Amino acid sequence: MPLEGPITGGRGNAFGRPLADLAERGYRLEELLLAGEATRYRHAGGADPSPDGRWDAEPVGETAPFRTRLIVYRPEDPAAFNGTVIVSWNNVTAGYDLFGGDTAEILDGGYAFVGVTVQKVGIEGLPPTPMGLAAWDPERYGSLSHPGDDYSFDIFTQAARAARELDGLDVRHVIAMGASQSAARLGAYVNAIQPLTKAFDGFLLTIYFGSGSSLEVGDTVVDINRVPSQSAAAVLRGSNRLRDDLGVPVFVCNSELEARSCFAVRQPDTDTFRMWEVAGTSHVSVQSMAVRTPKFARDFGMELPVADGINRVSMLPVYDAALHHLRRWVAEGVAPPSQPTIAFTDDGEVVRDEHGIATGGIRLPAVEAPVAVNSSVPLGPGIYPLLQGSSHPFPAEKVTALYGDEAAYTARAEDAARRAEKAGAVLPRDVEPLIAEAVAEYRAVVG
Repeated sequence: MPLEGPITGGRGNAFGRPLADLAERGYRLEELLLAGEATRYRHAGGADPSPDGRWDAEPVGETAPFRTRLIVYRPEDPAAFNGTVIVSWNNVTAGYDLFGGDTAEILDGGYAFVGVTVQKVGIEGLPPTPMGLAAWDPERYGSLSHPGDDYSFDIFTQAARAARELDGLDVRHVIAMGASQSAARLGAYVNAIQPLTKAFDGFLLTIYFGSGSSLEVGDTVVDINRVPSQSAAAVLRGSNRLRDDLGVPVFVCNSELEARSCFAVRQPDTDTFRMWEVAGTSHVSVQSMAVRTPKFARDFGMELPVADGINRVSMLPVYDAALHHLRRWVAEGVAPPSQPTIAFTDDGEVVRDEHGIATGGIRLPAVEAPVAVNSSVPLGPGIYPLLQGSSHPFPAEKVTALYGDEAAYTARAEDAARRAEKAGAVLPRDVEPLIAEAVAEYRAVVG
């Protein structure tokens, strides 16, 4: 499927472009159009999706036209390209495209990144105030069209095939990536579509709640605001495993919150599957919001409110480590290290230590040398508090009793960071920032 473009006009800038100066990092941004006919799928024979994840799907046999956007970050010098393209299933939970693509691992590692507007909300947004591409810049994006999310799986396949033909790049591997709502779509892709298309060489699902989405939703679109407050936790409950018989790696990297959701469908590591769980974390953190809020302010001209007291342990360095390991797994056959899982009781409750912090799992300095109780326990009812978790600082006298002075605390934080690095859960570039962040939290508590 040939790509069209570049996309120009309108405001003169791509929606959701990174805050970082790509040129300074040796990268350039392109916006391209992907257009054609897409098919939709159903479960073969009308079967329900099975808990084992080995779903049998078939194309329905009808197609519909589509026209969507790909936003591409690529090394300016083809010689700097590492051979791997990341194809992102952009998340539309917020009512517009959410995607990353500008992390240190991606830009320092020489990847190409392709963010795909795969779902209808990404173009049309949600009422009453649409924030999708067409509303954000009608001149630039007004020609985009989407027949509905039933067709998203084939659109994603076509994007993967187009990514293998990026002009001037020697593409050797294509990895699919998606987070949260997009991870649920990728879960369905892994279980039902990849066996038919073999379009990807590996998959990275982050903050995945353990349920692949339905193949057939009709005109229904994602709208987090419709989740009833009293049933938010029940909605985010895992119902199926991910198949591990594809012959390509599937990697899941979860916070404590999704580990809780996945407990009933937890599966062991295999030759082609990895599951990492990070203790003391939640779906959203202060750090992840710090990445999102300035981009939101730039693109929408308003502040994105951030609640007080939400989780303060970042998943971002672990995501970068997971991507690093996945690329090596795909390109070199070097499997990622397995990591300890979060400890649970038999009935699915997180086992917590004397401070109230989860035991087991990947343990970053803020958890292994704590000055606060960070967890996935929400501050109140409803879907947003559920995603945000909580952070409760220790009293200053408790911190002093635990660690003595700042020098002793710093040594504890450094030891924790070095152990996470040695285990492969974080990369060397993130060790010093993790130590500095932990020390800053210490200073904020002790004054």
